[in-house]
Amino acid sequence: MSDINNNDTSDSSPETTPDSKATSRRALLKHSSLALVGAGLYGAAPFMGPWKHNHAWAQTGQKKPLTIGLTMDASGLYAASGAEERLGAMMAIKEFNDKGGVLGRRIEAIHIDTETTPATGSRVAERMITRNEAAFLIGAVHSGVSNAISQVAQKYGTVFFNTNSSSPTEAGKDCHRTKFVWDGNGTNFSNAIVKNAIKASGRNWVLLTNDYVWGHTTSKATRAIVEANGGKIVEELLVPQNTRDFSSYLLKLQQLKPNVVATAVGGDDIKALRQQVVQLKMNQTMAWINNQQDWPDVYGLGPEAIFGVFGTTWYWRLNLPGVKEFVAAYQKQFPGMAIRVPGNVYHNGYMATRELLRCVEEAGTTNNIAVIKKLEGRKMSAADRLQHYDAWMDPVTHQCQQTIYMASYNDQPSEKDDIFKILTQADPKDVMDKDSAGACKLESYEATPSYEA
Repeated sequence: MSDINNNDTSDSSPETTPDSKATSRRALLKHSSLALVGAGLYGAAPFMGPWKHNHAWAQTGQKKPLTIGLTMDASGLYAASGAEERLGAMMAIKEFNDKGGVLGRRIEAIHIDTETTPATGSRVAERMITRNEAAFLIGAVHSGVSNAISQVAQKYGTVFFNTNSSSPTEAGKDCHRTKFVWDGNGTNFSNAIVKNAIKASGRNWVLLTNDYVWGHTTSKATRAIVEANGGKIVEELLVPQNTRDFSSYLLKLQQLKPNVVATAVGGDDIKALRQQVVQLKMNQTMAWINNQQDWPDVYGLGPEAIFGVFGTTWYWRLNLPGVKEFVAAYQKQFPGMAIRVPGNVYHNGYMATRELLRCVEEAGTTNNIAVIKKLEGRKMSAADRLQHYDAWMDPVTHQCQQTIYMASYNDQPSEKDDIFKILTQADPKDVMDKDSAGACKLESYEATPSYEA
């Protein structure tokens, strides 16, 4: 396995690709502005794309490595989660390389920081596909970034695995034939949590929402479920991304005195919010629901800051076969990590990457349409995914339907990092996002550019 830089100065030569009714990647590149880059604007040899074979590999008789682009944040709001999902992908890649790669080809990973910014995500995807010869793209936490990457991926037909974005729009109106969504979405988590929270804590709710697509769509789903179950949304407070001072919002909450505060706040924002709520002891005066709590966003905060009830898709101390071994493999491969045990973000990155490589093997080809067809409707056993219920890839929306857990702080930990208490687990059939199927309109196979890396 290698995780290499983003420079590509290798010589390349044309090679004919299989005929397809779909517009070829080569033709798309020819008519795009990036053809100018390939023509030598940056002082490099002309680049012909990932469907070409490099002279050097042809001369040695070895198969050219299969390149995967890791589109993960290394800076910005979701840098911590980006680092964890990247490690998960790298562990899956290493496991395949230790067995000889896939289809006899070693796997190489290229990572470029997507900076938690949609415009950067789009540029990174273009570069990886047209200059770095990436056969597949993996990664994303911010839903806006994922949507930007997926538009570029669909243009070229590149299979893109969105590992950790949770906006319902990702498998709804912003779905694509080439995109597969591996996290639970805001509707899944709301379906698992809201009804019980109304019964336990009261009917008057305030929504505290990150002001971008994930926050908006998650709060919309929460509102619908609250109101359907007899609750009332007193007010919704929109929080700009990268907010560090929540004093004005907390003052407003003290004035409103809701029974429940439902947050759709993520990344470094939720860390700051949790700490300030504790300072004002507001965690003791009202109930708090966080739609989804990613492990990197609370790890190391201290027990007092892990208040309320929240959703997740995996926990490192689930009492299931294989979980201990999975944790041990993480610790062996990445010793000395600040986050000493893997969480849900790492789990998603690993499971998605492993499933992609399995599908390539089973298809016997890197042809994107063949791989897509292997993924659509794919069934994955609970035991294989280290969860309580079997999972499957929805063929209509391309979202992985999986177990959703409801958790809180563990006040009786078995060891230092045992900070979650799993309260219950929901069967994916019971928490499905029923609106996404109507909103999602996948492109046809014929309208999706076909290629073989």
